Amino acid sequence: MIPRYSRAEMARIWESENRFRIWFEIEAHACDAQAELGVIPKAAAEAVWQRGGFEVARIDAIERETRHDVIAFLTNLAEHVGHEARFVHQGMTSSDVLDTCLSVQLSQAADVLLTDLDALLAALKRRAIEHKLTLCIGRSHGIHAEPTSFGLKLAGHYAAFARNRERLQAARRDVATCAISGPVGTFATIDPRVEAHVADQLGLLVEPVSTQVIPRDRHAMFFAVLGVIASSVETLATEIRHLQRTEVREAEEYFAPGQKGSSAMPHKRNPVLSENLTGLARLVRSTVTPALENVALWHERDISHSSVERVIGPDATIALDFALVRLTGLIDQLLVYPERMRRNLEATGGLVFSQSVLLALTQAGMSREDAYTTVQRSAMATWTDGGDFQARLRDDPEVHRLLPLETLASLFDPATALRHVDIVFDRVFGPREDAAA
Repeated sequence: MIPRYSRAEMARIWESENRFRIWFEIEAHACDAQAELGVIPKAAAEAVWQRGGFEVARIDAIERETRHDVIAFLTNLAEHVGHEARFVHQGMTSSDVLDTCLSVQLSQAADVLLTDLDALLAALKRRAIEHKLTLCIGRSHGIHAEPTSFGLKLAGHYAAFARNRERLQAARRDVATCAISGPVGTFATIDPRVEAHVADQLGLLVEPVSTQVIPRDRHAMFFAVLGVIASSVETLATEIRHLQRTEVREAEEYFAPGQKGSSAMPHKRNPVLSENLTGLARLVRSTVTPALENVALWHERDISHSSVERVIGPDATIALDFALVRLTGLIDQLLVYPERMRRNLEATGGLVFSQSVLLALTQAGMSREDAYTTVQRSAMATWTDGGDFQARLRDDPEVHRLLPLETLASLFDPATALRHVDIVFDRVFGPREDAAA
């Protein structure tokens, strides 16, 4: 991933230094287990820890000759350890190191993303509670539908990211497995207790059947979850982009002093952060299909998955990390305009209360079909010619016969749309938590 969209904490996980450090720990812990079992001398295992080291540049130089990254690493490690290095990698195969390392890296990346999600959830909760009763128009198909609140909008996004957090926790648990099972995964050349020891030391679970690789359905699910999280990012970003349109202008991204929106038009305040998040979400989702295609490997092992994972592992996690942090900042500083929301709510002359009138007429004895026709007649006249929807209904003899003026007027109170908002907030945030905030 390019530096523009990389945060240091996540980027370090995918740097060569971290990868080779994990390789070293896998080999050293395996030596400890082998020594405990009497397969290699304990002094050899101690030597690996005491004198073991590596240099990224040296490994890269060796790989240019050997064309094998694990052999290059082991060669460089041996240059540090000395004669005892002959006991390193006993009975193991390259996939034991590579796959177990990837499990560690994906677990590390997941931990960063979980922290990101916690920060985003906190920001969404704070703003949702702040605007719990901030009335605005709800839209379906992009068209005014019925009143809602801006807090309810944000509560819905909070709930989505809370589900995403649970999904990521499950995906992290599922991908955090260790395979030290030797060629084709039979343990013919290495004791299963070595695998158990390495897994324990690295905070992983033992892979039940590793063939010679960890099954890629685990990784496919991990990247699928990242894709779902990215879609939730785009959903919220798209909402903000629409609300910032000049014709709507109910909310907008914070515009910093000295910020410029256009090289040509000094008046512009563009939703650049939301648009950027939309693009990053597309990038993260693009890694899901290759991850799914990696599941079908030949027999006990091939490396058709390897090149894919070397790209999508860093790219997906780094891009999503950046996106979540950017989205958190956007929500924290989001500018909200309640008065504009109210004006937009009233822009159609009361048409957004058509269902309330429809239901009241049916309650008063009119058939639903006749009630719909009656209400729609006044609604379409208001839609095309403007004016006041309630006034037209007052002048309709069928409506006037069944609904007293006071009853009709009560149907146009937008606050009634929020009479159950506390129930929804209790479901999302827990009983009465919003009241204490």
